[in-house]
Amino acid sequence: MDNLPLAVRMRPKNLDEFIGQEHLVSEDKVVRQMVNSGKIFPMIFWGPPGTGKTTLARVIASATDSFFEEISATSAGVSDIRKVVEESKTRLKMNQKTILFIDEIHRFSKAQQDRLLPFVEDGVIILIGATTENPSFGVISPLLSRCRVLVLKSLTEENLKKIAERALVDTVNGLGKHKAKIENNALEFLLKVSSGDARIVLNALEIAVTILAPAKTVTLSIIEEALQHKALRYDKLEDEHYNTISAFIKSMRGSAVDAALYYLARMIEVGEDPLFIARRMVVFASEDIGLAQPTALVVANEVFNACRVIGLPECEINLAHGVAYLCRCPKDRSAYNAYFAAKSDVREQGNLPIPMQILNAPTKMMKGMDYGKGYEMYNKDKSTYLPEQLRKKKYFK
Repeated sequence: MDNLPLAVRMRPKNLDEFIGQEHLVSEDKVVRQMVNSGKIFPMIFWGPPGTGKTTLARVIASATDSFFEEISATSAGVSDIRKVVEESKTRLKMNQKTILFIDEIHRFSKAQQDRLLPFVEDGVIILIGATTENPSFGVISPLLSRCRVLVLKSLTEENLKKIAERALVDTVNGLGKHKAKIENNALEFLLKVSSGDARIVLNALEIAVTILAPAKTVTLSIIEEALQHKALRYDKLEDEHYNTISAFIKSMRGSAVDAALYYLARMIEVGEDPLFIARRMVVFASEDIGLAQPTALVVANEVFNACRVIGLPECEINLAHGVAYLCRCPKDRSAYNAYFAAKSDVREQGNLPIPMQILNAPTKMMKGMDYGKGYEMYNKDKSTYLPEQLRKKKYFK
């Protein structure tokens, strides 16, 4: 057992040992009820890393006397599915169900997911998929319709504290035999930077206790050394990327300078491309500030150019300057709203005839057809410039 990672050794064996996800595993909740009834349905576990997706699947299999088969979508293929299905059919003849756990199921191709459908449908396998991405985008609709999506939440600091304390005192599977203690500020720091990921907590503790803390006291500096870097969860291809940039834009829109700078720092710290951030600022300058302060677009463009020419780390100062400026600008979406209202009419009504009086008449024949007739250079009636069907429209308000 000692050769296995601490995170593996400390996996709970049943629901009573499981920490976190109370909305799923408490007495009257869905997973507990399912295990008690023995009736398992196909599921997709959707949640951040280190929240217990694999562990919960194993606990369900153990509690229902089901055979647990685990594959990863990053390395498995159709032949692996075929092998699992054939073995499952054999077990079914002996009245044993098979739970097929597919980690990162969103990475399976459409063809691979299609291959699962008939076996999920007829109950040859009980599928439990795990994904960190929104299954609406990563899992095909026919498979999704046959599964229940259960959302796992990031573990709270209280959850993580219980997991850490249990690992430090467990003499069988944990670190109890080392008799190590962790200082309060070190534990608090570890819980904060782990972003709700129990695996980060346990991995750092294992390194700290078994390698870095000969005096058996885990200090803040030891935890920092064990972590090596801030454990921020952020994937440019996953929800956290879009959630963070959305929070950044909405903070600028709400003139919340502190929040906008926080989300800027968060993106920079995890390696976001500064040009991506600067592009969003250029869009924001016209979309949200617009006519209220036209110089905002000039500033945003200069920030973009500074990022392009200077690069990190120095350009983060330019970004911070630009963010603070854009936050403090007055906001006006009138041009943005007017344009998209006009665009809607174009799409709905097509190319309506342009009024004759504002058409050019470069030839005698066109003049004879009344092209440009009655045109006034500074006509006070602005509605005459619109197609007749839209004369009463008022886009810009």
